[in-house]
Amino acid sequence: MNALQEFLVFILTAYLSFTNTLAHSIESILPGNEPAPAMEESIEDEESLSLLPSIFGTSIPDILLRNAEFQQAALSSAGLSGSNTTDPLDALVNVFCTFTTPDYIRTTTGSGFFIDPDGILMTNAHIAQFLLLEKTDTFGDAECIIRTGSPAQAEYEAELLYISPAWVQENASTFTDAVPMGTGERDYALLYVSDSVDNEPLPAVFPALAVDSQLLPVSSKESSVTAAGYPATDLIRNGADTDLLARKADTTISELYTFGSNYADVFSMRGTEVGAEGSSGGPIVNEAGEVIGLIATRGDDAVDGAGSLRAITMSHINRTIEQETGFTLEENLNGNLTLRARIFSETLAPFLIQIIEQGSR
Repeated sequence: MNALQEFLVFILTAYLSFTNTLAHSIESILPGNEPAPAMEESIEDEESLSLLPSIFGTSIPDILLRNAEFQQAALSSAGLSGSNTTDPLDALVNVFCTFTTPDYIRTTTGSGFFIDPDGILMTNAHIAQFLLLEKTDTFGDAECIIRTGSPAQAEYEAELLYISPAWVQENASTFTDAVPMGTGERDYALLYVSDSVDNEPLPAVFPALAVDSQLLPVSSKESSVTAAGYPATDLIRNGADTDLLARKADTTISELYTFGSNYADVFSMRGTEVGAEGSSGGPIVNEAGEVIGLIATRGDDAVDGAGSLRAITMSHINRTIEQETGFTLEENLNGNLTLRARIFSETLAPFLIQIIEQGSR
């Protein structure tokens, strides 16, 4: 690739990266932000998929792949499995994080949902990153709580069960940015409820949604889906003491995108009241009540109406988590969760923190 081609690729990638993620840092609200433009470049082999740029190369951290203890813990069949609700509001949670430095206090709110009755939550990596920052005082003090209900009330403490090391590696230099950017690629994480905030016993069973990680067919366009999350519009407008309410809304899929895999990695949806800051990490469910996507970025309001969203598909998550861990998403929900969380904390977390510290220099 000659210098001119490299320069054009750099400009295109930088331009497309300005799709705003929806975990909103309340400290820095900039009114009048315009939505990112739609990406209309087609994949040559599949005219029905539009192209989004991939920032990931072939070098994927393989620490968990090489860790025999993690591999053994993941193979265990201990614990519950499956789903016990089809209503996304039953499984929905609010992930509320506070990041304190000598210069400022930043409060970030995002969404998540129970994906396993043992208390496993799925959310975005750009939300779960604060659980990594809890483990280092290099940047400041981070604290996250899991809130449930409507209005959201503090309920649980959580530990990181998994965050994509490839995502951390590519976003290390922007970890403490007030307004994170990205396309949603590999922007996912798994959390594990470790305790209640009032030291009361944890529920024996958490309300969990089923997951459909099959590839989305091209016919998914115009399919009816339901989006759920904790949109923070009122909280941003009226202050941190404002009640945060859980919302769900019916909508339709408007476009399918690929990161060059020729699979549907991302889909966009027409605007709803859920499409606001704070809803990232929420689920998109099909008519059977199964999760097919994870809200990751805002959409193109000019095309899909106010409150449009984009979600990464569960098939994208399933395919990439297997690449990084050796196990499918379903297999990553099994095993000895307490042991796996400890292994993650002792092995992968220090490596990721080192990457973040180096990326911030």
